[in-house]
Amino acid sequence: MPTSPKVPLPAWMTPRNLLWVSVGMALTTMALKTLAWYITGSVGLLSDAMESVVNLASALFGVLMVTVAARPADDNHPYGHHKAEYFSSAFEGMLIFVAAGAILWTAIQRLLAPQPLEQMGWGLALSVFSSLLNGGLAWVMLRAARQHRSIALEADARHLFTDVWTSAGVVLGLGAVALTGWSWLDPLVAIGVALNILKEGVHLVWRSSQGLMDEAVEPEVLATIEQTLGGFLSQHNAHTSPGFSIRFDHIHTRMAGQRRFVDLHMHIPGHWSLSHAAALRGQVEQALMAAVPGLRTSIQLLPINVEAYIEPGTAPSPSLP
Repeated sequence: MPTSPKVPLPAWMTPRNLLWVSVGMALTTMALKTLAWYITGSVGLLSDAMESVVNLASALFGVLMVTVAARPADDNHPYGHHKAEYFSSAFEGMLIFVAAGAILWTAIQRLLAPQPLEQMGWGLALSVFSSLLNGGLAWVMLRAARQHRSIALEADARHLFTDVWTSAGVVLGLGAVALTGWSWLDPLVAIGVALNILKEGVHLVWRSSQGLMDEAVEPEVLATIEQTLGGFLSQHNAHTSPGFSIRFDHIHTRMAGQRRFVDLHMHIPGHWSLSHAAALRGQVEQALMAAVPGLRTSIQLLPINVEAYIEPGTAPSPSLP
């Protein structure tokens, strides 16, 4: 996910505020889609309405987790609460599994006993209108998720986009029923809807699991870190004698919600004073934080000819001489 959009968003579009907007939108679309199902009797529209229930529960849980993630670090959580957002994404994925199972059960029952549909014109109109509302909100939320690097907001936005495609499939299915008179197409579309949202649920749970297991930062962010360190080395070593050169190695990164972390070793000449080494380390930290906003750095100082013990099984990392 890119770190930020090209055009800044208004200040009020925080993850928490947008998730509250999503709660209101979920209530609205749930009412519209439930009405569409009531007047038509379409199990496809029923599956669409059930997904809106998932949207509502997910948005409410997302508000809670984003609020927790925003809490400052404390004695019990010295690195902050940023990972709380991953629980929101996982929760949404699991709710999708439940919704998909319910849709499949209902659709199979209707497939075995097809029923005629009524007043499909109104049902289709309500479904299309609610999909337009969801699509507009999802676009804004995904853009904001990229700016704030919020996986909870991204999960809700992607689920809303899935809801749009779900509604599009339902509309096409009902249109086919209207043209052909084949009532069995309606539950068949509902089964397709269930499989589609099930795929999105798997994706969300996978993303959450990777975040909770300290996944490395995005490739473009890692490239920025390495480029910044390389530039610092070139500038420093080009203006010093061979006995004053430095190098970096054992560069490891991880993500925790909106926060990014990097740990590395900086090898310095053994005859340097501690104050000189600390001053240079501070310059490296400032350069990294300027290149990647919000980055937390941890730099271990070592003599140029000393290697630190690395735990067996640790992934290899680049070395910048």
